[in-house]
Amino acid sequence: MSGSVCRSTDSGQRLSSSSAAEEPPPGPGPAPTARAGVMKRPLSFLGRWWCCPAARGRRMSEREKSLASSGAAAPGPGSDTYKGWLYKWTNYLKGYQRRWFVLSNGLLSYYRTQAEMAHTCRGTINLATAHINTEDACNIVLSSGGRTYHLKASTEVERQRWVTALELAKAKAIRMMNEQSDESGDEEAASQSHQAQGTLRLLGSKLEDLSTCNELIAKHGAALQRSLSELEALRGLIEGSEKIKAVNERATLFRITSNAMINACRDFLDLAESHSRRWTRALQYEREQRAHLEETIEQLAKQHNSLERAWRENPAREGAPKEEASDEDEETEYFDAMEDAFITVTTSDSMHGASGGHGNDWNQDDHVSVWLRRTHIPDKPNYSLNLWSIMKNCIGKELSKIPMPVNFNEPLSMLQRLTEDLEYSELLDRAARCESSLEQMCLVSAFSVSSYSTTAHRTAKPFNPLLGETYELDRLQEHGYRSVCEQVSHHPPSAAHHVISQRGWTLWQEITIASKFRGKYLSIMPLGAIHLVFHSSGNHYVWRKVTSTVHNIIVGKLWIDQSGDIEIVNHRTKDSCQLKFSPYSYFSRDVPRKVTGVVSDSAGQAHYILSGTWDDKMESAKILQSSRGSSEGKQKTVYQTLSPKLLWKKYPLPDNAEKMYNFSSLALTLNEPEEDVAQTDSRLRPDQRLMEDARWDEANAEKQKLEEKQRGVRRRREAEASDALDEGREYEGYQPLWFTQRRNSITGEINYVYNGGYWEAKDRQDWSMCPTFSDPGLSAAGTRVSSPPTNTEHNDMTNTEDMMNTEHTRRFSPVGGV
Repeated sequence: MSGSVCRSTDSGQRLSSSSAAEEPPPGPGPAPTARAGVMKRPLSFLGRWWCCPAARGRRMSEREKSLASSGAAAPGPGSDTYKGWLYKWTNYLKGYQRRWFVLSNGLLSYYRTQAEMAHTCRGTINLATAHINTEDACNIVLSSGGRTYHLKASTEVERQRWVTALELAKAKAIRMMNEQSDESGDEEAASQSHQAQGTLRLLGSKLEDLSTCNELIAKHGAALQRSLSELEALRGLIEGSEKIKAVNERATLFRITSNAMINACRDFLDLAESHSRRWTRALQYEREQRAHLEETIEQLAKQHNSLERAWRENPAREGAPKEEASDEDEETEYFDAMEDAFITVTTSDSMHGASGGHGNDWNQDDHVSVWLRRTHIPDKPNYSLNLWSIMKNCIGKELSKIPMPVNFNEPLSMLQRLTEDLEYSELLDRAARCESSLEQMCLVSAFSVSSYSTTAHRTAKPFNPLLGETYELDRLQEHGYRSVCEQVSHHPPSAAHHVISQRGWTLWQEITIASKFRGKYLSIMPLGAIHLVFHSSGNHYVWRKVTSTVHNIIVGKLWIDQSGDIEIVNHRTKDSCQLKFSPYSYFSRDVPRKVTGVVSDSAGQAHYILSGTWDDKMESAKILQSSRGSSEGKQKTVYQTLSPKLLWKKYPLPDNAEKMYNFSSLALTLNEPEEDVAQTDSRLRPDQRLMEDARWDEANAEKQKLEEKQRGVRRRREAEASDALDEGREYEGYQPLWFTQRRNSITGEINYVYNGGYWEAKDRQDWSMCPTFSDPGLSAAGTRVSSPPTNTEHNDMTNTEDMMNTEHTRRFSPVGGV
């Protein structure tokens, strides 16, 4: 600076610069002379040594002692503040001005005088986000965002005291900010848990203090060592006296910090010792309570098994009279559904007779598992993955050809996820025994909703099947059905599915995936109809799936929602059911994941009301009468119904499901190795098997190897198709082995239907027509097709994988069996 800075008089007049020339912000230079501030107490463990006169050092100058006893506020024994005078850069006209600074609770505030503390604050900076820099012997620079403070202390010792206090306060402010962001806010937690958490936080705070002091000791120790080295190299008396003074100051700082370190260690040890016995007693109590709880659960399980055996041995007689419900059992419930189209009024069953059909069958359990299946898979490894480490190696490549690692997957294929629709097949078994087509419609509707129950917590992406890949699920002994799937197309990706049950029903579907990326979320639209036929009645039901939405694709925690309408039509009787999946809304008062519906006959008259959630349960209530009414200014239909009956209830997840990809009991068995399956079965896919065994590195290598083989097959077929097209001859392309394209007489659509032969080939164990996963391509054994593929078609096993491997679909989990 060109102008010199002089200290103000005792009257409190402000400082001025002798030059008003345009100068840069203050740089290194001699510190202005002024009264130094006194450390109030930067942290609790610093208070004792600063209040103790013996800890100030024997070689402090008389000027420093007089400053310590000046008009600055004295430190309090329990205070976390630090106050004193510093010089602050104001502007080029006035230069540095003397200001009163107060450091408290992680905030550094300043005032013109001490009297201003009662009413006016000139500025505040948050140390939690501030950067502390020391330019020279007396300068301190604080910057946070767009705000910067240039400060100067009177001496290097005073500067070091302020820097120490600022660094400690910053560390404490960062800890407090992190603790506040991590607090769960659960006010109903037990008081013992709160005490333990508070103690742990206090111990953590003490450890942070020790760490900070350790850093300061290392810094001051290094400075002291440098000063000692310089002292040894001195040759003159004058120069030696200045260096000795500097060494004394550094030694004082080192001794102060060492005392603070010792006191912090003592506090930590005292605190840990005082709480160790309490923790031991609490741990012993928890162990005793856990043992008692385990004994109670075991007794309850034994009682449950004995009651279940007694119920099976002595079933209730069908003609037994029912208890008469009293008037006190009558309940009335109002709720809106189907976009506020109607209101239901529930009435007790004792007022009216039950409808026709076997209503008691709706709550019966129809099967008992007789096949011992696995209940656990290896735990999911906790591997961290940096997306940039993947993308940086793919610069310049086509986006659809970027190989994605298995870290975003779950060890199931899309075909296995499609088979998960059958988890609640007992609903169809009960529906096959219903004499009333309307009651049957209710159960079919519940089955259509149940296919989404596994998607609430399943956010991982399944393996996309290779073209020609198959999957069978033979549950003939346990549930009476057999299921087979095949990947019949990959551009667009399409899978065909066929199920036949010995309990009176057949289901088939072909699902094609269409998706739209909308920035923050990804919409998945399953295309294709689901057909269900009951053998005894000939009732033929057709419906389609709703839109699935994956939120927080780029940033945040993934979560899935289902929204849209499903229309289920019985094409024999013309009965129908309108289901509405309400989208989640933060401002809605409705239950999240709500599903409502109305079952109507061919004339459009409503007979049943359906309500529930797609991740928990569905209920039905028979309509007694309906009338028009108004609510909130809208015209609505008011239905008076009987008490609701439970149609479907989700099974609880297995123990430790969160460690096993949140798989359900059925999902845990889908990839279980089985003998005599086709060579193209998903269970035999090597990369998927390695991932399930928690060998992810090997799975990634195998996946990349398999994809490279299939891309080679694709390029060869494209060349052959082009040659055949130029020569005008028929091209030998791929056609599925077990499914054939046919036009549906009801929907008029052309889709793939099962052409038979799979289970017969399994009985003969003749899989000669099937390739294996070790071949260059599963589709190598394809038959002739009448027309060559277009330029956009890629007849290889990996195009389905490539289509979904973009950045916005890298975490997409196909939902609802899609």
